Amino acid sequence: MRTTAPRRRARRTSAGAGSGAAAALLLLAAGALSGCSADGVKTGGERGAQAAPRWNTAPASVAAVGDSITRGFDACSVLADCPEASWATGDDPEVRSLAARLLGEAEVPARSWNYAVTGSRMADLPGQLASAASHKPALVTVMVGSNDACRPSASSMTPVAAFRSGFEKALTGLRAASPASQVYVSSVPDLQRLWEQGKDDPMVRRIWKLGICQSMLADPTSATAVATARREQVRARVVEYNEVLREVCAKDQLCRYDGGAVFQYPFSTEQLSRWDWFHPGKDGQARLAELAHRQVTSAEPPR
Repeated sequence: MRTTAPRRRARRTSAGAGSGAAAALLLLAAGALSGCSADGVKTGGERGAQAAPRWNTAPASVAAVGDSITRGFDACSVLADCPEASWATGDDPEVRSLAARLLGEAEVPARSWNYAVTGSRMADLPGQLASAASHKPALVTVMVGSNDACRPSASSMTPVAAFRSGFEKALTGLRAASPASQVYVSSVPDLQRLWEQGKDDPMVRRIWKLGICQSMLADPTSATAVATARREQVRARVVEYNEVLREVCAKDQLCRYDGGAVFQYPFSTEQLSRWDWFHPGKDGQARLAELAHRQVTSAEPPR
């Protein structure tokens, strides 16, 4: 990281009023070294520029916001949150959450906080980040967007413009309340891949009929043009959401987007909940934690 050049202290002299020329030279020299003119105004160039903040690969506390995935929904039992199995802040040794990997398991209860809420959409993120900011966490994890795409129908998905404005508002609020907090943003999972994993299993199809992500999972075996177009529309919206996450995050020097790692991860049935074959089970939560840890601790952001 570039830093500004240290100011060199001018050695005091015992010269009197007759040494004004020497004093002027010392003043000019001091101004050149500090990046300021003789009257104290900042000059241009690298010496006068403020160094960009550096990503800390070993944050000392973690707050998590988002939806059911970060709450560990259906990871331990049917239709129930299981925050102890959360990829972000859980303390389940089978998962080894991001917080456990960064802080050590013993420190997770004292130095991590989970404000994710099952069913949340982007519109809920500003409030969650406001709660997280009260702790001034070194790192905040964000995973949101699945519920914006998983609606009763494709036509009721959150518009991209609203998704963008919600994310911008959330980050602006966090920066005002906790300027030094780093933000790690996970991409929205590929919902079409999750459909592909379970569509041929009769038991899975019966569970999906209960109302899980109907914009993608309704009529799971239908190959009609209408059903195919609907699924492609949902996937395209997820891609657009991820582009919004990337673009907005890129404008914040302390925000790191995962580069599409979660979206691209080849989740299989082994990583999915045995109760709904949609949310991550403990194995899936562990994979999410592994992906996040690899990128948070990397000196360079994903490309």
